Amino acid sequence: MASITTFLQSIKFPVMPEVAHALISTLKDDNAGVPEVRNLIAKDPALTATLLRMANSALFGLSRQVHTLDAAIAVVGMGQIRARALSICMAHSFDMPTSLNRLDFWRSSMVCAGYARWLAMAIHIDENEAWLTGMMLRLGELVIAQHNPGMIASIERRPCPPGERWERERQVAKFDEAAIMAEIAHRWDFTETVVEGFAAASQPMEARLFSKLGAVVHLAALLADQSPFTPDVLQLLPADVVQRLQLDIVALQPSLPVPETFADISMMPT
Repeated sequence: MASITTFLQSIKFPVMPEVAHALISTLKDDNAGVPEVRNLIAKDPALTATLLRMANSALFGLSRQVHTLDAAIAVVGMGQIRARALSICMAHSFDMPTSLNRLDFWRSSMVCAGYARWLAMAIHIDENEAWLTGMMLRLGELVIAQHNPGMIASIERRPCPPGERWERERQVAKFDEAAIMAEIAHRWDFTETVVEGFAAASQPMEARLFSKLGAVVHLAALLADQSPFTPDVLQLLPADVVQRLQLDIVALQPSLPVPETFADISMMPT
């Protein structure tokens, strides 16, 4: 049986930006504070400018403009600024194949990230870790495209119901995007929680260890892929995963955001 190590040897492995590597280190450092994170981001002027544009966008609905990283961190929060900085770095590290619609791809990733954060808040796990994992999940599909661009047509064939993409990836590439991102996250020294979250994201009930983060991202990805998106969409989520997370669907229903809430892709690469 082919190993994921062999699979990744067939591609040009994404190069981790220096700033991203340093930011990942702060995820494991309980003593890392605002000054350290700010100084790391400030080393990359383009990243800083992107984050300031993001902070001033309608996405956060701030009552005043912010012009410095300190101000952005103060109003948006260090965890969210760091997660978004990392996501921008990671997104620029992967090539987008011509066979994928860039706008649809990043919209899907951002919506998945938004729902992951929303669900994480409901069960009281790290919401920024959930946002980052949800946003990065589909980057594994870009790795499959680099391995064999011809596989994307089969993976993206329409119609593609929620969850079907993972099954198609396993059929044509032997590994799905979640397994690929788990290996990449491990090599890039992300926290063990994130690595396990990726590993469980496509099949949370079959994972070696049950991961709340993986289960949350699984549900978030299913919500992101729902089309059309209807008010009863929460009822369509897999009951076993919902029960394992002890999610109260009835209580969540009134606060269910629509996908457009999260769909700002202005900061993503062209």
